[in-house]
Amino acid sequence: MKKFLLILLILSVLLPVTKVRAQGTELLAGAKSGILIEATTKKILFEKNKDEKLPMASLTKMVAQIIILEQIEQGKLKWEDKVTASENASGMGGSQIYLSTGEVMSIRDLMKGISMASANDATVAMAEKIGGTEQNFVKMMNDKVKQLGLKNTHFVNSTGLDEENHYSTAYDLAMIAQELLQHEEILNFSGVYEDYLRTDTPNKFWLVNTNKLVRFYEGADGLKTGHTDNALYCLAGTAKRNNMRLIAIVLGEEVSKVRNQETMNLLDYGFSNYEMQLLKKKGDVVGQLSLDKADKEKINIILKNDAGILQKKAEDDKKYEIKVKLDNITLPIKAGDVIGKAQILDNNKVVEEISVTPEEDLKKSSFLRLLLKNFEDIVTGDISIRL
Repeated sequence: MKKFLLILLILSVLLPVTKVRAQGTELLAGAKSGILIEATTKKILFEKNKDEKLPMASLTKMVAQIIILEQIEQGKLKWEDKVTASENASGMGGSQIYLSTGEVMSIRDLMKGISMASANDATVAMAEKIGGTEQNFVKMMNDKVKQLGLKNTHFVNSTGLDEENHYSTAYDLAMIAQELLQHEEILNFSGVYEDYLRTDTPNKFWLVNTNKLVRFYEGADGLKTGHTDNALYCLAGTAKRNNMRLIAIVLGEEVSKVRNQETMNLLDYGFSNYEMQLLKKKGDVVGQLSLDKADKEKINIILKNDAGILQKKAEDDKKYEIKVKLDNITLPIKAGDVIGKAQILDNNKVVEEISVTPEEDLKKSSFLRLLLKNFEDIVTGDISIRL
């Protein structure tokens, strides 16, 4: 009996260790491909067949969402602008919000449909609104991934419905998700579990987010689910805890519940083993910019993202230096434009870089202002001419 109890005691100590060790190889046992990255540094924490080209179903729509949000931010569209559904859009199969031909809906509500219900009809309606035709919009999507430097992604449609030559990889989709998260307003859609459309009509429509993680997983607020016969069940999940945001991509799961569980396993692995040493937050001032021919004397340079160092838990925090390295700047520049990098240095070695942007717009100064400035400089002894 004593020997038996001793064996049980030994097993009780060893079994948890065995489970943790096995987790590294079994995190994505059911998936064809997947990846886990930290969103700020883009560092890969786990991967399985990350560069295998696969169908990705409605994860396709993340690029459509990027383009829509860019149009909003550039002032080309407004959230309350109205879109009329074409016969082509209303006839889309698969996931939908059941647009009828000629139905008018706001861009905000269509974005809800895309983000929460993965609606194909809403996606095509927006594609036609922006591109004129869906195919023109698909070209914009392919151009966008090329701009991001992604070489293993190609779109044939805007929705992710199965078609030949429509593919991506876990790595590319992680980079697409990271780019989408630069437009923070996406979380106002992807992080909502339930909402309504057509609220002022007899056809009030209840939306429930297809991504169950936003309700059941701590810190989850996005990002996109997908399913087709060829792609099987896919998920781009993101969650943020303690200043660290993770992005998990899971492709080719046979069962939706397994997809959800293995995505949570990936996120658990990241939060359990890593943390961010936060040095400065997004929007913090890291320098000032002064240009002779600008309409303002000085403007602040701020971070576009958090500045931090990804480290394994239990590692001691270190001291780092931050220096700003600016690009060659041509006026005008706008708040949000990338004008250089904030470099995090460890003993003069660059270990991370974060994009920086002006805090406000900066335009060329008027001729009259330059003339007055030159006169002022001459009076004060600074005779440099700015014309």
